[in-house]
Amino acid sequence: MATLRELRGRISGVKKTQKITKAMKMVAAAKLRRAQANMIQARPYAAKIKALLQHLSLGTDMTQNSLFQVRPVNAVAVVVVTADRGFCGAFNNNLVKAAEKHILTSHKPLLDQGKVKIFAVGKKGFDYFNKRGYSLAGKYIGVYNNLIFSEAQTIVRDVLSGYEKGEYDQVEIISNEFKSVAQSKISLEQFLPIAPLAFDSTQHKSVDYIYEPSPADILKALVPKHLNFVVWKVLLESNASEQGARMAAMENATTNANELINTLQLSYNKARQASITSELLEIVGGAEALQKG
Repeated sequence: MATLRELRGRISGVKKTQKITKAMKMVAAAKLRRAQANMIQARPYAAKIKALLQHLSLGTDMTQNSLFQVRPVNAVAVVVVTADRGFCGAFNNNLVKAAEKHILTSHKPLLDQGKVKIFAVGKKGFDYFNKRGYSLAGKYIGVYNNLIFSEAQTIVRDVLSGYEKGEYDQVEIISNEFKSVAQSKISLEQFLPIAPLAFDSTQHKSVDYIYEPSPADILKALVPKHLNFVVWKVLLESNASEQGARMAAMENATTNANELINTLQLSYNKARQASITSELLEIVGGAEALQKG
């Protein structure tokens, strides 16, 4: 059984840890509010650029653009978006496990031939796939320290460079999609080639626009912006999901610490009571011995 000094030390240590988890929860909550605000601000632009691409698809042959052309898949690139830090529950572990399972299930023959490349966004994803010998085409660590649009542009530029050179014929993005503070969903989407954007008449009115210089030229200029924004949205979603997961994890840790403190305090009280009882028995025994003497 632990001594009173050991129990006091453990209680003190757990209380200090509890203060840290409370502080981390508050920091995560503040970062989550900012991440959610950035997501909300980005939505109007996302809606407009998607609507414009949908309008262009009505009178333009999208396959004239190389980024819309479907070609035989002889090599694949997978962009895995994780966090740089831990202390966010199973956020990173679930994502890298899902990404590896997808690769082994859908691209096993290409993986055996060394034709699956990983773009690791976040330190946790990089560490996981690097230790397991996967072919890494790019790593982006520290992106979330100062999350700005140019980070998305850098990732897109690197991915596009390999795609246009023919180093891979398909690009997929695996990330966490933000649903709520307490919930995120692992998302898998095809990044390249770009899937056809069908016009939705229920969402947009069919208007005959006059495009200048031409729909094809506008499409050529608009597609890179669209791709940049897809990755930007993924980074915003992942950041919000990470902060939500960290907030929940720290709240659980704080609750568990409180329960542990109560348990240790009970053990301490029992041990102290047993010690006092033992001392009283010794005093009473000594007094009786003196009387008999």
